[in-house]
Amino acid sequence: MESRAKDPRVEFMLRMRKDFTRFMMEYHFAVEEVLTKVKILQEEFLHLTRYNPIEHVTSRVKSPESILRKAVRKGITPTLPSIRHNITDIAGIRVTCSFIADTYRVLDALTSQNDLHIIEVKDYIAHPKPNGYKSLHAIVEVPVFLSTGSVQVAVEIQIRTIAQDFWASLEHKIFYKYEGHVPDGVQADLFVAARAAEQLDLRMEELHREVHGDPDYVEEDDVDDALLDQLWRLSQAHPALDSTEAE
Repeated sequence: MESRAKDPRVEFMLRMRKDFTRFMMEYHFAVEEVLTKVKILQEEFLHLTRYNPIEHVTSRVKSPESILRKAVRKGITPTLPSIRHNITDIAGIRVTCSFIADTYRVLDALTSQNDLHIIEVKDYIAHPKPNGYKSLHAIVEVPVFLSTGSVQVAVEIQIRTIAQDFWASLEHKIFYKYEGHVPDGVQADLFVAARAAEQLDLRMEELHREVHGDPDYVEEDDVDDALLDQLWRLSQAHPALDSTEAE
């Protein structure tokens, strides 16, 4: 028993198993942090405007086995700092929007937040992948605060339209069906389908503008006009306090 405890291989496995628990917790917490930011945006759009660009949100954290298999496949040094540095898609958030313009609006709203550090942004909508894939990708670092201090954790954010999400989901299933070796004919059909999805996005956005006007944010008028009039009269009767009185 004692000789086994001194076996470097066994010690490495025990250490990795212990450290990986905290490692995975950090990514789960990072996802929750970004989900909270998205939820706040949804609430803001819902309560302060007549237009909410976010249709739905999903999230995932890769399994420990998936992470380690990727590390082996990429030849990454088997240490947690090295894995953290080289694998940036361990945690992921997917935001599905109504229209193409909405994807950029949501991306700007998220990436402009001061506590998020932007590592990389890729615009696969303006510059689709060769197979027709379209989406906005952003890799950000979000601070996670633990009892031992804060740690910066990478989260991949994908933002796409409903049509783009439907296409990507189907393409993903086909890719795994053929184990990555998709026949040329199927690839060609997928590319045609991607173009059809693009046309659908553009036409649906046109229809929305025809019915509702430009899909921009307009504040809801939830306060009674009579009450606002009273407040205005009160403001005229009592000029704004100076800074010393306000304190």
